[in-house]
Amino acid sequence: MPLSRREFGAALGSAALLAAAPATAAAAPITDRAGSGAEADPYAELFQAQYDRIKDPANGYFSPDGIPYHCVETLIVEAPDHGHQTTSEAFSYWMWLEAAYGRITGDWGPFNEAWAVTEKYIIPTATDQPTNDSYKPSAPASYIPEWPEVSKYPSPIDPAVAVGADPIATELSSAYGTTNVYGMHWLLDVDNIYGYGNTPGTGGENGPGPGPSYINSYQRGAQESVWETVPQPTTDLMAYGGTNGYLDLFVKDASYAKQWKYTNAPDADARAVQAAYWANKWATAQGNQAQISASVAKAAKMGDYLRYATFDKYFKKIGDCTSPTGCAAGTGRQAQHYLLSWYYAWGGAEPGGGWAWRIGDSAAHAGYQNPLAAWALANDPALTPKSPTAKQDWATSLKRQLEFYRWLQSAEGAIAGGCTNSWEGQYGAPPAGTPTFYGMAYDWQPVYHDPPSNNWFGFQVWSMERVAEYYYVTGDADAEAVLKKWVAWAAANTSVGDGTYAFPATLNWSGAPDTWDPAAPGGNAGLHVSVKDTSQDVGVGAALAKTLTYYAAKAGDADIAALAKNLLDAMAAKSDAKGIAVPETRADYERFGDEVYVPAGWSGTMPNGDEIKPGVTFAALRSWYEDDADWPKVQAYLDGGAAPEFTYHRFWAQAGIAIAFAVYAELFPAPA
Repeated sequence: MPLSRREFGAALGSAALLAAAPATAAAAPITDRAGSGAEADPYAELFQAQYDRIKDPANGYFSPDGIPYHCVETLIVEAPDHGHQTTSEAFSYWMWLEAAYGRITGDWGPFNEAWAVTEKYIIPTATDQPTNDSYKPSAPASYIPEWPEVSKYPSPIDPAVAVGADPIATELSSAYGTTNVYGMHWLLDVDNIYGYGNTPGTGGENGPGPGPSYINSYQRGAQESVWETVPQPTTDLMAYGGTNGYLDLFVKDASYAKQWKYTNAPDADARAVQAAYWANKWATAQGNQAQISASVAKAAKMGDYLRYATFDKYFKKIGDCTSPTGCAAGTGRQAQHYLLSWYYAWGGAEPGGGWAWRIGDSAAHAGYQNPLAAWALANDPALTPKSPTAKQDWATSLKRQLEFYRWLQSAEGAIAGGCTNSWEGQYGAPPAGTPTFYGMAYDWQPVYHDPPSNNWFGFQVWSMERVAEYYYVTGDADAEAVLKKWVAWAAANTSVGDGTYAFPATLNWSGAPDTWDPAAPGGNAGLHVSVKDTSQDVGVGAALAKTLTYYAAKAGDADIAALAKNLLDAMAAKSDAKGIAVPETRADYERFGDEVYVPAGWSGTMPNGDEIKPGVTFAALRSWYEDDADWPKVQAYLDGGAAPEFTYHRFWAQAGIAIAFAVYAELFPAPA
């Protein structure tokens, strides 16, 4: 079964400061300025300017088919390994960007277009997932253990380990009249740089083959960084790779069948719901809700299927799972941890094969939680899913997520990693004394270890901005308590002044939380965080500014509002022709020469003829990088020169700073 994971590194740079005065909280009017498409507000003007740069075809944010690229620049390696791939993350930020545009301008056509392109290209169609009618909820998947090291793969199927039953498949099929899954696959090769192009149903305007292609990469445990991946097509027709396509790099079996498989990134689908919530709220206030009702209904449907991310990977009982055979199979809600885990996935045989499977995930990371999306799916009639149990599932998830934050909050205020119901991905026994959350083991670096998954400050702000939005909407006291402590810590570690700005980049962790007792939460006096270095990354800064803005508006905190404003002004000073960006030095690009593990005796080829064999390097599997205009900078570094510097325009970051301007314009509008 596939295991996808995504990692993000902090970008380093410098920036200048524009001094700003504190603002006061107020409700923003929804008005248009004739002819400009922007409110008469300086931050709405900044939004519009940034929006126009993103939508300018000359700047290269979108493919000819209208798909948002991960990055304008092509030579970039982080979670995707090429800038003109894209992610469900980018699509969800696009939806959010267009929601903000609709609030300011009253034009909801672009929001609907974002959903239309999403359905066309990154939500697999019925053709892309052809054999779901063979899925058996009573036997959702075969157990395959994960391993901490890449060299332990391929991993054998173990039929002796019992799996639980899927309790939501039947009601989903009944609610929507289909056995297909409605969720975004996380990774798309937009320009078909790998050359797979054989996924049925993709291919843009040119038909299957030369256009966008679904791909996957991470499948080999927690230690597999992007530098150790072998990307493969999601539909493996065994046309490329080895004798069995790519399947026997990951799974050991007696025989192999042509098949399809997709992996969902739950934080992106939840962000799509989040964007739809705001779009519906703003459009309703304008009297325009009918214009977007169909798109909002799609978000509700996506939220229905997103519940797969709230179940254990193999639907085993939650809590005290310390051996594969000793951990009992679950029925009903016994296997539901109610958190947003790292992924859910589904797949099946090509037509004629007669089987299909679905899995959740046992590991939950604090950075993926989204209480606003859970609240909206449980409380907003426009976003109520059709399935009869979905509303209650999301109400329970909301409560559980808020408890999760409280459990993981360090003595200083930052939020620690997460937990797992399956230690090391094989229901192993965690070290003695490991704290637990509803019986699931604490993991300071859940899901991936290279680099440690919770060392990036970006996960703090991505998650806390959702908590801040939820707090702004509801005034929930539990959210306020977590935010108050977190904001104090973040503000104390953020500086804006003397021509610079900086906030945390890399975090270090020590200790552990207290075992969770909902009746008597511990104080986590032994759980600590420290800041290793700082960053000026625009996307991270935008999420920090949004968090501070929402918190300040609800709490009436003028000092935090001023910090948000000053930070936005400082980042705005980094504008260029394509967006707002800062230079970053990529010392990690020495890893272009890293070896990608291939088992002894295995051989095959990539579509362009690159050999897949033991000893092959990351760069050798991607020889097309040598044709990139920026490759000489990397080659010079590999030859002993200085680490190369790049100024990247990532879609999520550029959309994020635009949205941050719009949020500030809404919550702290300029006097009329």
